[in-house]
Amino acid sequence: MADLNWIINRYNTMLSNFNDRQFSRDEVIKLLKEKYNDNEGTVDTLISEMKKQELISSYQNEYDKRSVLYKLNKDFGLLKYTNNKITRSDLESMLKKAADLIRTRVDYKYILILLFLKRISDKWEEEYNKALNELVDNGLNESEAKEEAKDEIYHEFNLPEDALWNNIRKDVNTLPEKLARALKTIAEMNPDLKNVIDNIDFMTFTTNSENSQILRQLVELFSEQELNNVSPDILGDAYEWILRYFLPQKAKEGEIYTPREVIKLLMNLLDPKPGDYIYDPACGTAGMLITAYYYVKDKYGKDYANKLFLYGQEANTTIYAVSKMNLYIHGIDDTNLSSGDTLLHPKNIDENKFDIVVANPPWNQDGYDENVLKTGEYLNRYKYGFTNSSSADWAWIQHMLYTSKSKVGIILDTGSLFRSGKELAIRSKIIDNDFVESVILLPEKIFYNTGSPSVIIILNKNKKIRNKILFIDASKEFIKHPEIRKLNTLSDDNINKITEAYKQFKNIDNFASVVDLNKIKENNYDLNIPLYIDNKENNDKIDIKNVLSEIKDLDLKLDNVNKKLDDYLMELGYYE
Repeated sequence: MADLNWIINRYNTMLSNFNDRQFSRDEVIKLLKEKYNDNEGTVDTLISEMKKQELISSYQNEYDKRSVLYKLNKDFGLLKYTNNKITRSDLESMLKKAADLIRTRVDYKYILILLFLKRISDKWEEEYNKALNELVDNGLNESEAKEEAKDEIYHEFNLPEDALWNNIRKDVNTLPEKLARALKTIAEMNPDLKNVIDNIDFMTFTTNSENSQILRQLVELFSEQELNNVSPDILGDAYEWILRYFLPQKAKEGEIYTPREVIKLLMNLLDPKPGDYIYDPACGTAGMLITAYYYVKDKYGKDYANKLFLYGQEANTTIYAVSKMNLYIHGIDDTNLSSGDTLLHPKNIDENKFDIVVANPPWNQDGYDENVLKTGEYLNRYKYGFTNSSSADWAWIQHMLYTSKSKVGIILDTGSLFRSGKELAIRSKIIDNDFVESVILLPEKIFYNTGSPSVIIILNKNKKIRNKILFIDASKEFIKHPEIRKLNTLSDDNINKITEAYKQFKNIDNFASVVDLNKIKENNYDLNIPLYIDNKENNDKIDIKNVLSEIKDLDLKLDNVNKKLDDYLMELGYYE
């Protein structure tokens, strides 16, 4: 994070010049260049940091839809910023210490649940003090006000006093029991938290004396900081940091985590707008929904982001709990998340309901053939056919198409593009209906649980360009991952290049190709990208004479090796 005084000085300068009115990026550049000799890059960094701290809001220019206007949040922004007792770097430092404590011996979800509990407890204390002061000001005596301020009408979450953080940690000897009881009680008093915070068993966890010591250390570590004044952006980033930190370990155990850079690309392609209904049927830790919210927030402003309708479903009950906490920590409260098997028992099944349906489902999920799927509900969504038992990829696509009224974005492995049999039968019908808009090949080694390349398939029921599919070979659009040596990632430049190619929907040498559906049918509905894009490097001319000379040298070396091998074998008596 940028230096606090550096931001405050520029905030005050902007406030004295712009006050309540909206202003453009160019106006900020002109002002800060004159005052501080800042350049465009410095101003962009400043605006980014101010957005994270909710010091500034962005709005689409109603007179020029291509540009953005800004407005300072002077009523609460600076005060909130300067009163924060914990910065982004403070919080990350605390979490690194927590990660060092548990390493791989303890499930990372214990850190998540403790961080969540500390946050809602600190917020309750803040809400209590605010209500207490207001009630006393309104004429109640202090004793009456103290009781009244505990009422749930003054609080986001209803917490009993013995479930507050500082009361839980008073006696380290009873810490596991108090945590278990507090989480159970909070879940009972807050239906939204049922099966979210009460599925972590601290009693069983601390039967191991080493774990018991780790728990005490974690509680004391989190007790060092007050989390009530930390902005959702900072706290949300902290939650994401925990998820990323433990990914290499959890990927080996089968947990799926979609890199946020890939989700950012997806959102750029799908372009969610205020008021959209957005649905992720395999939502995991809710990364797609969170990124959609922030995409709209950054483009249109927080008020417009709050007008999104976010839905999700997750089969893994533990991951479902993480997704609920992750959304709250990010300051996204109004969502509709469900737990359960989407392919068998979907909770969101209204046809043509959602503007955007997006997912990274389990690739090649086995066990969902016709016999299994027919034991589930709402079979009319599988109108193009049933998948085989080795891969449910096209079952997921059919569910997403059924619930979408417009766009679908799904991440799959490349095999989904060309496998035959029942998948081919389904794929051909969906292509014949002209739902496939674009197929984008991503680089290899960008997912934590596989080094294989993957694809984004964009389907659209309202295609502007009919009877054609745009293929993009983005396999070379990557940079090395800054933290994990064996992985690649997408830079902003990579994301922008892919997004622009999708928007332009035209041929680009060795990168993008617009292909007629008749060509696809001639290739037996094979969507494999090398059939439509030649991305081989042809710049270097091949020196035939040099290649033949190298082959001749290799042949001579091979003859010498074979001769020596024969001599050794003869000495050993293998030849007579």
